[in-house]
Amino acid sequence: MKKQVYNPFLPLNEYIADGEPHVFGDRLYLFGSHDKENGETFCMLDYVVWSAPIDDLTCWTNSGVVYQATQDPLYDSQKMPYMFAPDVVQGNDGRFYLYYCMAGSNGKGGYSNPISVAVCSTPDGKYKYLGNVRSKEGQPLMKYICFDPAVINDDGTIRLYYGASFAFDEYRTRFNNWILNIVEAKMLGRSVGEIKKAAKNGGIMGAISVVLDDDMITAKTEPKRIISNSTKDSSFADHYFFEGSSIRKIDDTYYFIYSSRKNHELCYATSKYPDREFIYGGTIVSNGDIGYKGRTDENKTNTTGTNHGSITCVNGQWYVFYHRLTHLSDFSRQACAEPITILKDGTIPQVEITSCGLNKGPLSDNGKYPAAIACMITNGQQMPHGTPKEAEKENYPCVYSQENEHYIKNISNNTKIGYKYFEFQVNDYQLTLNLRGAAQGYFIISTDELATKKIGKLNVSLESNWKEVTADIKTETGINALFFTYIGTGKLDFLNMTLKPKSQS
Repeated sequence: MKKQVYNPFLPLNEYIADGEPHVFGDRLYLFGSHDKENGETFCMLDYVVWSAPIDDLTCWTNSGVVYQATQDPLYDSQKMPYMFAPDVVQGNDGRFYLYYCMAGSNGKGGYSNPISVAVCSTPDGKYKYLGNVRSKEGQPLMKYICFDPAVINDDGTIRLYYGASFAFDEYRTRFNNWILNIVEAKMLGRSVGEIKKAAKNGGIMGAISVVLDDDMITAKTEPKRIISNSTKDSSFADHYFFEGSSIRKIDDTYYFIYSSRKNHELCYATSKYPDREFIYGGTIVSNGDIGYKGRTDENKTNTTGTNHGSITCVNGQWYVFYHRLTHLSDFSRQACAEPITILKDGTIPQVEITSCGLNKGPLSDNGKYPAAIACMITNGQQMPHGTPKEAEKENYPCVYSQENEHYIKNISNNTKIGYKYFEFQVNDYQLTLNLRGAAQGYFIISTDELATKKIGKLNVSLESNWKEVTADIKTETGINALFFTYIGTGKLDFLNMTLKPKSQS
């Protein structure tokens, strides 16, 4: 069987979020935040860079830590220990420049720092601190919120994008303006005077662009807002910019990719100009499939949470890179990817999240698969957004880890687990699930989410140790999903599954 790649496409003990994919030479590199397994907050680990040959996206490797938070002068082990979402660009001098922001626990302080820059001679080598992005006068550039930087070498012009936006204008009136100024100042780490001054020109928030000089750290132009920061701008409907700036240029069109205020989705806007007249395009991907074929928040496919990523083209195929949540937490996010299509009119239809991602097609019908590559994990009711309260966590199934094992836990009555897609070449299969827990019941095995196309039933009678349970299934040939709906009592964990044509059993 040929080597395959799943979602997530990196090892299950690796947690790269906020991914910026770039092709340099003959390799695809993924630059991103580095979460800790079962971490206590965002971005707890130093940067590593994963990459794969552009002709073999199944083979991802890394060369270890490329940059440490302690290298930044802003580092403070108590107040400012973490590096948030980065981006990398190749400068006109051939070197590679890393842009990022320092922040504390839960992002505290991240809105009040300048953007930091490091430099290296190779994309995944050892970066050295260069300095802060600064104004023409040589002071740290602090106009607007300097957060989630993105950068592009636009035919020799280095363009930096950044920013964040909250819905203050939705609630602002002449009666509460003063108190909102105080709240905004405290949240963003700025003075009330600065907030008042910025308000005269649309406020301190928004999606921002600035051109950098050849030294890669000095602003060559004045930073400017590239899209309206007002929720009264109907062109963006209810998909207003929140954070996670990313920029691409395709032919003569600029694509600004961002995380909307809905938080779970990556959206895009396009313009013929790099710094103005961006028009909302749509949603590219949601980590709960919300919006795909009319799916609502109430029946989302997973626990949703922050989303941040971008698009890239590899050998003529475009992909979107995004992240999913694990451990019922915002703090252990994993990189995933899906192929996308850019239509002749430049639009990008929303894609569904799958288990096969970069595999260039469905998964084989003959193999052993980790349970954790499921693209749907729900309790049959509404799943949470972000980290639920500790007392509520037992109500939700999730990908979890313990003692180097990665599995789905908290499976209870009506839990639904889905995998998209497999290519079934025969009709009869033996399916084995590796399970444990105190549970009595059965799994309905189907090729559709609603379990109307049943292809088998797997009885469950478990104790505390892992146990392989086998059932025969009969399905139509072709490309199909696999769904498991648990009906029964107790709770169980799911480690892996083995799918095998009965002719080979």
